[in-house]
Amino acid sequence: MMKKKSVSARKASLVLFLCQMISALDVPLDSKLLEELSQPPTITQQSPKDYIVDPRENIVIQCEAKGKPPPSFSWTRNGTHFDIDKDAQVTMKPNSGTLVINIMNGGKAEAYEGVYQCTARNERGAAVSNNIVIRPSRSPLWTKEKLEPNHVREGDSLVLHCRPPVGLPPPIIFWMDNAFQRLPQSERVSQGLNGDLYFSNVQPEDTREDYICYARFNHTQTIQQKQPISVKVFSMDSLNDTIAANLSDTDIFGAKPVTERQPVLLTPTGSTSTKVELRGNVLLLECIAAGLPTPVIRWIKEGGELPANRTFFENFKKTLKIIDVSEADSGNYKCIARNRLGSAHHVISVTVKAAPYWITAPRNLVLSPGEDGTLICRANGNPKPDISWLANGVPIAIAPEDPSRKVDGDTIIFSHVQERSSAVYQCNASNEYGYLLANAFVNVLAEPPRILTPANKLYQVIADSPALLDCAYFGSPKPEIEWFKGVKGSILRGNEYVFHDNGTLEIPVAQKDSTGTYTCVARNELGKIQNEVHLEVKDPTMIIKQPEYKVIQRYGQASFECVIKHDSTLLPTIIWLKDNAELPDDERFLVGKDNLTIMNVTDKDDGTYTCIVNTTLDSVSASAVLTVVAAPPTPAIIYARPNPPFDLELTGQLERSVELSWIPGDENNSPITNFVIEYEDGLHEPGVWHYQTEVPGTQTTVQLKLSPYVNYSFRVIAVNEIGRSQPSEPSEQYLTKSANPDENPSNVQGIGSEPDNLVITWESLKGFQSNGPGLQYKVSWRQKDVDDEWTSVIVANVSKYIVSGTPTFVPYEIKVQALNDLGYAPEPSEVIGHSGEDLPMVAPGNVQVHVINSTLAKVHWDTVPLKTVRGHLQGYKVYYWKVQSLSRRSRRHVEKKILTFRGNKTFGMLPGLEPYSSYKLNVRVVNGKGEGPASPDKLFKTPEGVPSSPSFLRITNPTLDSLTLEWGSPTHPNGVLTSYILKFQPINNTHELGPLVEIRIPANESSLILKNLNYSTRYKFYFNAQTSVGSGSQITEEAITIMDEAGILRPAVGAGKGYSEILFATSPVMHSVRPTFYKVQPLYPRIRNVTTAAAETYANISWEYEGPDHANFYVEYGVAGSKEDWKKEIVNGSRSFFVLKGLTPGTAYKVRVGAEGLSGFRSSEDVFETGPAMASRQVDIATQGWFIGLMCAVALLILILLIVCFIRRNKGGKYPVKEKEDAHADPEIQPMKEDDGTFGEYSDAEDHKPLKKGSRTPSDRTVKKEDSDDSLVDYGEGVNGQFNEDGSFIGQYSGKKEKEPAEGNESSEAPSPVNAMNSFV
Repeated sequence: MMKKKSVSARKASLVLFLCQMISALDVPLDSKLLEELSQPPTITQQSPKDYIVDPRENIVIQCEAKGKPPPSFSWTRNGTHFDIDKDAQVTMKPNSGTLVINIMNGGKAEAYEGVYQCTARNERGAAVSNNIVIRPSRSPLWTKEKLEPNHVREGDSLVLHCRPPVGLPPPIIFWMDNAFQRLPQSERVSQGLNGDLYFSNVQPEDTREDYICYARFNHTQTIQQKQPISVKVFSMDSLNDTIAANLSDTDIFGAKPVTERQPVLLTPTGSTSTKVELRGNVLLLECIAAGLPTPVIRWIKEGGELPANRTFFENFKKTLKIIDVSEADSGNYKCIARNRLGSAHHVISVTVKAAPYWITAPRNLVLSPGEDGTLICRANGNPKPDISWLANGVPIAIAPEDPSRKVDGDTIIFSHVQERSSAVYQCNASNEYGYLLANAFVNVLAEPPRILTPANKLYQVIADSPALLDCAYFGSPKPEIEWFKGVKGSILRGNEYVFHDNGTLEIPVAQKDSTGTYTCVARNELGKIQNEVHLEVKDPTMIIKQPEYKVIQRYGQASFECVIKHDSTLLPTIIWLKDNAELPDDERFLVGKDNLTIMNVTDKDDGTYTCIVNTTLDSVSASAVLTVVAAPPTPAIIYARPNPPFDLELTGQLERSVELSWIPGDENNSPITNFVIEYEDGLHEPGVWHYQTEVPGTQTTVQLKLSPYVNYSFRVIAVNEIGRSQPSEPSEQYLTKSANPDENPSNVQGIGSEPDNLVITWESLKGFQSNGPGLQYKVSWRQKDVDDEWTSVIVANVSKYIVSGTPTFVPYEIKVQALNDLGYAPEPSEVIGHSGEDLPMVAPGNVQVHVINSTLAKVHWDTVPLKTVRGHLQGYKVYYWKVQSLSRRSRRHVEKKILTFRGNKTFGMLPGLEPYSSYKLNVRVVNGKGEGPASPDKLFKTPEGVPSSPSFLRITNPTLDSLTLEWGSPTHPNGVLTSYILKFQPINNTHELGPLVEIRIPANESSLILKNLNYSTRYKFYFNAQTSVGSGSQITEEAITIMDEAGILRPAVGAGKGYSEILFATSPVMHSVRPTFYKVQPLYPRIRNVTTAAAETYANISWEYEGPDHANFYVEYGVAGSKEDWKKEIVNGSRSFFVLKGLTPGTAYKVRVGAEGLSGFRSSEDVFETGPAMASRQVDIATQGWFIGLMCAVALLILILLIVCFIRRNKGGKYPVKEKEDAHADPEIQPMKEDDGTFGEYSDAEDHKPLKKGSRTPSDRTVKKEDSDDSLVDYGEGVNGQFNEDGSFIGQYSGKKEKEPAEGNESSEAPSPVNAMNSFV
């Protein structure tokens, strides 16, 4: 009992030790690195274990090995040292262990029979080869024997014995006659596995004297021949022999049939037999029966089914063949021979043994001093093999001791290895059926880090595409890799980067600010090394002015533009195509820098023209269609289509040709360019006209090629530049003679619709292609790579034939030949088809999930064996679904999503995951039939992310100095909320912002009262939630404190300094906390959105105003760029528009709007340009009635809009959110740059300087969200995804995209599937 307990304890400690092992190093396949590192020997090439050689040629025993330093070689023969120097016939190749035994110069192969073994050795260990058994091939002569003629009664069985000589290897047997023609075999006559020729029953036609058995010895390339065997078949009725010359076979033998007999097995004999076969081999079982009629053989497995996809029948089903047998194929196999008189059967008991085979072969270990490792050698077999270890070719029990080594059965454990621990270990697994020998070295290296990527390597990518920066490295111990940006930059971290195990840094979505120098640092305890690489992110190439659709008259000029914008450092090339092909080689096509011009266009220039712009990094294209039309005819000449030809005549009628002539009709002022000849087949398709040929307009006769068995009628159509004439009257009919078909059906395919059938389809010949009556098809098929005869059937004029009873998903050779009553078409070509698919058998294994960030995961799996797919492998499907949210702990309805990955991929990306959630997934293999079983569900969790914006923000109860804020928690917390952040600032009427105040609020609060605010002041609030990951999207709102009841502005503290001091309460509700003072700018009215609509001599100016009522406006204007004083026009009343008159045409003006009584208060400037002066029709548009009416309508509409705005403003200043966003952009984002429309850099959160007065703000102040950092290059299809032709991904994700204000650089946004798709497009 104590012994068992100690054994189990030792096993438990071993398992614990193996779990703590440090993984071995991977050595990169870098030639320079491999030349520098020391390495024990490795056998790279050796002769087979059982090596049969040709005794007439030199014997070459291969042994090649590699190592550092290069190994030396030695040999043993029959277990003892083989001294090569003492045998003049034996030499060893230079720098190799390969032996060459010279037989052709006097040596005898028999003298060198034996067991050889090669050893390759250097200072780090010794590797050994397999035991190579050398045997010369033998092809002995046939023993002489006297063969008596075989006299057999008709209907009896017969066995002709071959009994070939025993050779090495065994010969291949076949039967032939004196003319060296193979003897025909069938269900009645066939050759057995032992080479004998079996007759189930003999027939008179079997009588012959030249049954000859041949034995072919492949190694010596010789064929031995047995003496001919004579067979004479005689009938019971001797009268038949007398009258055989005068009567047919039917009359002789059909009148009195021979006696029929029930089946009797010729081989094997008895009722049972046994068979032993080795795992992985081919199992061949044979049953040949005698009987009349000829018996049919059927095979079954008792208590089970014959293995699908591995079972084949040969020799007319007399041989059962099962490939790649395993222990599961053991059992009793019964063959049943049956004819109409009865049956016979035989049971063969099959036992499958197994020579050793690997479960886990030992693998080379590269370790650092002080590290641990294991060599595992696991094999199986039947019986179970014995495992033994050797060290450098010596049994480990007598090998020099190594304190770091411990042998535990099939495992060697290494602890705290040193450089002297380097050695080559051999694992031998053997049983009575064979052995396995594997070499695996332990190489202990101490190497400082090395970076293999070239220094200062330059990477160039296009913006918004992935960037991969390499840092291939090696070191022992394995170095740690860190990346930095810039010379003194901090270490790179975060979701915006992906760090690969091979050292590569991936930037999924490179931006312009990603440009720079990146430093890779590799360090281990022996040293540190770094390498710099450079990344340049280029602007994408764009076609800013694309070619447009053109309709051009004949002989006119067409021009297409292709104006591009590209990165200044890239050199673009522009290529023009016509209908996706090169432009015609015609001087009329002129290619300019950014345009294509076609001179004197003709009808042939019709088509699609494409401009393709290529750089070294990207490519874009745009297309337009050119339509050429006829120029309008002059009134003097009337052009029309030609009149139809007439007087058609057939002459020179031959079997395959006839001559057709005609008289042209009137041209109608447009020359006839060509004649089109059409034909009608009155026999097969009456009333249907087909194109035959066409000839130039100057030709009125044509020799026409004809097809057999067609009743032809012809008609002619004249064509000119205007169009086609009406068809002529048909010619007389001409019926051609029948003939064999000239061609075979096209598009022959073989695709199974069920697992046990093969559906052969083809496109039938058309009527005139039959060449004669009685069109049929000969359909032939046979299994590919199997020595089977063609099976053929003749079917009627159809286009499909179904072959039943086929194995599942097996390749077939198929051909379909046309025939009619006169004969066959030429021999058809063969095509390859497959029988029907079945559902895959197994699920992918070793499913692993690597969570990349809170919304993206990568799933890995092992491919399934192709033989278990049972069909065309289409890909893998990943089913995944959310189990629950980790923040809410509430389950919901499971909605499974599916991603499909095309081809034999082993990984895929799962996008659009919800942060801080628990997911499950499984993987299934897909073929043309459907999906296989699912792998076990894999559970994984996503980390926390930033939350969504609060569900709402309401501001209520405004008083003179306080506002109440209420909010809802985020719809998607994406983690555990830690707090809320409230920022707010006052806004005055000049669009200037006061200082930004920030308050942190506990996560369990839902309301707050802000006290001590300034009265009658507008405030803007920015509100967002936080998790431990960072801040989420913010929600904004504005509110105004109410005015003083007395309606009089109280003087502000510090008046005259431009700021007032206001007290804010920074805690919710009312607390006795010492107040903090802040300064904000004074509040002014503002004029914004100044717009102009200019004509030749006047311009209509309009604007928007916010401020006290009854303001008096004025408009100032002047010539743009001039230093002259501004001209001033007074606006009558409080209108918000004005018409400037008396302007100079074609001149640029500047304009601004101000309000009287408000010193220094004006709008920002706007610039407009009047229209050019017209050379004709000098009419003042301002005096036109229609324009006056239009202006009145516009004025009335603007007046109504102003009234509505004033009414809404008096109700509390509510106006559309879009206008508020336009008026008060996020203070942490600078305005859009005017020159290129891009956004400026984010401002520092500590910088509260007001925006510059007079700076222009674009009308659209919305800021787009940044595209998701997730790249969809490795993603599969979505729920309804499909593959495209090149295998690339096409998918669609749906998601609710919330419109949120832009945020500063302190917040981050969880990538969404929608943004990911935007990034992908």
